[in-house]
Amino acid sequence: MTAPYTVIGTVVARPETREELQRILSGFVEPTRAEDGCINYVFHVDPADPCVFMFYENWHSKDDLDRHLAMPHLKPLFGRLDRLLASPVEIRNYVMLSQIAG
Repeated sequence: MTAPYTVIGTVVARPETREELQRILSGFVEPTRAEDGCINYVFHVDPADPCVFMFYENWHSKDDLDRHLAMPHLKPLFGRLDRLLASPVEIRNYVMLSQIAG
């Protein structure tokens, strides 16, 4: 069996686009949670800097994550990254060593 695949992504908005970016990113949560292979998908904001958003995601496999990245509900962000973001998206990928809590 394949080990679960974890992604931690950090997205930094330009101050003038923070609200728009938050709306777009918030819109990803429910459709992503409904995807096959999604264990959990959680959206956060930095309490010290409201322009910094973070996703914590667990997938049953890397293949599940790859399918997610091709989903149509992600397209609204991809064409607007330069305008919305203050810095490039930071993505860290991990393979889970412990069992899933639950």
